[in-house]
Amino acid sequence: MAAQSSPSRRRFLLGGLGLGVAGVGALVLGWGVLPPRQRLHGSSPLPLQDGAVPLNGWLAIGTDGTVTLAMPRSEMGQGVHTALPMLVAEELDVPLASVKLIQAPNDKIFGNVAMLKDSLPFHPDDQGRVKALAQWTVAKAARELGVIVTGGSSSVKDGWGPMREAGASARAMLLQAAAAQWQLPAAQCRTENGAVVHPDGRRASYASLAQRAAAIDPGTPVLKLPKDFKLIGQPAPRRDTPSKVNGSARFGIDARPPGMLYAALHLPPRLGDTLSAFDAAPILAMPGVKKVLDLTPQLAQRSVSCAAVVADTWWRARQAAAALPTQWKAGPQANLSSAGVYAEFARLLDTEAGYAYHASGEVESKAVQGLRSVKAEYRAPFLAHAAMEPVNCTAQVKNGKVMLWVSTQAPGIAVDVAAKVAGVDAQDVSIEVLLLGGGFGRRLEVDMVAQAVAIALQCDGAPVQLVWTREQDTKHDMYRPAALARFAARLDEHGRIASWDNKSVSGSITHQYLQRNFGLPGAGPDKTTAEGEFDMPYEIANQRIAHVIADSAVPVGYWRSVGHSHNAFFKESFIDELAHAAGQDGIAFRRAMLTQHPRHLAVLDAAVARAGSAPPGHAHGVALHQSFGSIVAQVAQVSVENGEIRVQRVVCAIDCGIAVNPNIIAQQMESAVLFGLSAALGGEITFQEGKVEQGNFHDYPVLRMGQTPEVETIIIASAEHPEGVGEPGTPPIAPAVANAVFSLTGKRLRSLPLRLA
Repeated sequence: MAAQSSPSRRRFLLGGLGLGVAGVGALVLGWGVLPPRQRLHGSSPLPLQDGAVPLNGWLAIGTDGTVTLAMPRSEMGQGVHTALPMLVAEELDVPLASVKLIQAPNDKIFGNVAMLKDSLPFHPDDQGRVKALAQWTVAKAARELGVIVTGGSSSVKDGWGPMREAGASARAMLLQAAAAQWQLPAAQCRTENGAVVHPDGRRASYASLAQRAAAIDPGTPVLKLPKDFKLIGQPAPRRDTPSKVNGSARFGIDARPPGMLYAALHLPPRLGDTLSAFDAAPILAMPGVKKVLDLTPQLAQRSVSCAAVVADTWWRARQAAAALPTQWKAGPQANLSSAGVYAEFARLLDTEAGYAYHASGEVESKAVQGLRSVKAEYRAPFLAHAAMEPVNCTAQVKNGKVMLWVSTQAPGIAVDVAAKVAGVDAQDVSIEVLLLGGGFGRRLEVDMVAQAVAIALQCDGAPVQLVWTREQDTKHDMYRPAALARFAARLDEHGRIASWDNKSVSGSITHQYLQRNFGLPGAGPDKTTAEGEFDMPYEIANQRIAHVIADSAVPVGYWRSVGHSHNAFFKESFIDELAHAAGQDGIAFRRAMLTQHPRHLAVLDAAVARAGSAPPGHAHGVALHQSFGSIVAQVAQVSVENGEIRVQRVVCAIDCGIAVNPNIIAQQMESAVLFGLSAALGGEITFQEGKVEQGNFHDYPVLRMGQTPEVETIIIASAEHPEGVGEPGTPPIAPAVANAVFSLTGKRLRSLPLRLA
């Protein structure tokens, strides 16, 4: 698709959003009083073929009755290329199989509004006017930004309105077209299976009506009521499964434009090192090698300093890049160590009050000062993304135009960075978004795009495919931040929590992301640092949850479930500690603090009931957590075998609002549990003398088949707006396992990954 972005306007609006709630008043002034931008009709035509007739900015009807749907979200295994077409097919009354997908153009109507709206740091229980105003304003700003991005478990949540409206609007147009053709009231007609029908037997296919319908104003779309759903709520099979089974699916690494060359990188040995010299002569003499390039001058802040080798095969490029003689200038992180990071975290917790994301009552009131105190400190390490498909991008720069083939979660940002590196307008950049072999937040970054374009600029118009090695991916990731958290609570004479004081410290992902990708300075609070701590549902009268942002020398980025991934471990483990200190069962302890939260209580009860009792030699651990709008409870069945923690079974209950496709929800819960369990049992990135100590799956392990537990998913029936699914299953698994280990062994594990030795 060709780009139609406005980077300067985007930076301005993002800068305003970066001010958080304090910036809401400024954003409201001027444009804020105008109606929000509509999301039904695009500013440019859809890229259609074979005479298909567009009925709005999202969909068109083909001559064979096929529905062409513009797809603005990336498929990375989470099932959006099935779930989102279901929304349109439901409202349009067509079979799901008749909907084919094309890549959405870079138009503002396809921007992800829900993801930015959810970035505001409000407590879920807050129903005040300030929150409502802030959400309205940020949602309006998000429509103006029009950033096409896949993340934050927001795809279905964001598409629930506009994609259903697109289907309902088109259906109304077709219905009126048939009524006009038959000279009958539209109210006498109905739609079914891709056609308009009348009780007297008349029937007109959508294909036959499309041209007439295109000229009709449908008015305000009328959406179906949930009681009338025929497709939404049904476990439809994944549409992308057949192509992935037969090998025809195309991922980023499968791009093969004619005349393509291959590139590999030579990356710095330590964080922050700068390439000062290299000897290209022996490398250029190697078979198949075309070029040896220093990319540092072109990339500025968009990538680490590096060199690249271009060859006729990737293996030759890789071998040559590895053999390149280089000299490096040490950077400021040359002495960085994991021990030093945690020491600095401890110092900051000792000296800084932090930003209070939530406070109620008085945690140091006279009424609680004399009560029993319980304190604990928890920590979590840096984590790599470790997606199965290696980092890659294919780029061509020719005749002032740039073409990208890439598996990305952020195509609009990829286009912007490609334009900057190539020195062209964004309108001169086209992009084909291919399937992602795992994203997990790593493909929200566009460093690989900048590198590929910088290489292609020097390859005389030939397309070039850049592929990182697994070791490069592990050692040069944008990592899940390390974190340290301290808790202090007081229990009253009945064993209830009288006060809760929690302060944590970590680097800020949002600050770094805005600087890397938009050139904006990081400032103010960052919800991702404290999410999962400040927004807990437990009814505790006196609480204060604060966070201290540490300037991180380590590059940090969004990782599946972001701050929830470690903050849930901290919070749910400490809840279990308090239950034990109070001499109470962890489940009953939680239930007593959820009297005003019936949805949370129902999820917890469902998981516990399904789990039953642990068999002899095993123990159950429980965790309850809300993230991305969804409530998840997990019960982990754990044993210890030869000193190793083994998880045999996980029962996972979720309330995610209306379940669009229960089959995909169950798959996502299984995936999220296994992803989180890999991190809980083995995930850890450590630094010594500025170097990452891990390199591949032998020292950065993921679960093997023999370690994979049985995962049972319970989906709680709900009529609420759909919420996130891709990430909420990850946060509860680590504390559930840790709590089971304590029940089994009496050892309280307060650091990730969980190790008994």
